[in-house]
Amino acid sequence: METKQIDVSCPCCNTRLTVDVLTRTVLRHAPPEQLDATGKPVLDENRWVSANEKVAGRKQEAKDKFDAALGKERSREQDLDDLFEKAKKKAQSLPVDPLEDA
Repeated sequence: METKQIDVSCPCCNTRLTVDVLTRTVLRHAPPEQLDATGKPVLDENRWVSANEKVAGRKQEAKDKFDAALGKERSREQDLDDLFEKAKKKAQSLPVDPLEDA
């Protein structure tokens, strides 16, 4: 499926919007002061740096989530063993009915 985008100008504030036609979401927006004479967004180095920082942050966040899930999975066996032992002790402490064995 090919992505189709359209550029639209807001009639109220003249902001330039790039909209994905298939998902109906705004992909980018640029206020009039960030547009050049042709109506295209002016490239700003600060926006590039900020985007790179966001991507790096997402990578670190994903790594942290993965490490947390991996640690939880590693401790899962011990947690299940503890739960089994607890249930076993509870079952052993229950009184045995002699009529039940017959």
